[in-house]
Amino acid sequence: MSGWRASDIPSQQRRSAVVTGTGGLGYEDALALARAGGEVIIAGRNPAKGANAIARIRSRQPNANVRFALLDLADIRSVRSFGSRLRAERDSLDLLINNAAVMTPPTRQVTPDGFELQFGTNYLGHFSLTAELLPLLRKGSAPRVVNVSSVAARAGAIDFENLQAERSYKPMPIYSQSKLANLMFAFELQRRSSAAGWGITSVAAHPGVSRTELIPNGAGRISLAGLVRTFLWFLFQPPAQGALPTLFAATSPDAVPGGYYGPDKLGETRGSPAVARVPPQADDDAVASRLWDVSARLTGANFALP
Repeated sequence: MSGWRASDIPSQQRRSAVVTGTGGLGYEDALALARAGGEVIIAGRNPAKGANAIARIRSRQPNANVRFALLDLADIRSVRSFGSRLRAERDSLDLLINNAAVMTPPTRQVTPDGFELQFGTNYLGHFSLTAELLPLLRKGSAPRVVNVSSVAARAGAIDFENLQAERSYKPMPIYSQSKLANLMFAFELQRRSSAAGWGITSVAAHPGVSRTELIPNGAGRISLAGLVRTFLWFLFQPPAQGALPTLFAATSPDAVPGGYYGPDKLGETRGSPAVARVPPQADDDAVASRLWDVSARLTGANFALP
């Protein structure tokens, strides 16, 4: 996989994908998949940003088979509505990239369901979305689910006594928890798919440190992190480069079930896709199983299939 690039993506003709997030890494994922001939649904909460993403992709790839669909991952009702619409519209789905995220809002915020915003959006929303789309994925061709984690997961811990940051809120630790949860979800999904015969390959990836709007949109442009992002931009790799580990996980025949991929240079902060280091806490199967059960109870997500 040394030096793997977007041009190495196999043909995505006759393959369909849902990518969450209209900007940054999500946009780059959608563009690359569309260029490879795939049918791409960009799912996000802002129709204006969605329309802009579609227009930008078609300006670069005029024949792109791409459209926007409304989805607010912070609202479980919206996730269920999206799932219902997609199941009514189509018979199968080949790829789901759980990418969208919010990062380090300075004060604790909650979703319409009462979940802490980062944990609710980054993890619980994607957990619920995967359950909603499981029937379509099971009918897909070599179906894959890719969960996007972060180097921040290394500092994360699943605190069952403070999952929603009700006892204390510190932006970065809560973000790290949400990204660790995504990584553990990817591993647990693979274990359950293998045990139940779902036929779904679950893979995780992280983008290193990439030049997206995630920090300015969360912590704010005049926060310390936002100022670093603005004035020390050269420390962050371009979004198209940051998207490569996710695209590798989503399309490469060399991506293994239950694998984890990230950049290969400078402590996995930049570079080409390579096998990523798994934080020790992400390898705790008992915690991952408990997290799955808690998440199913919180969201009402049902992975049981008829």
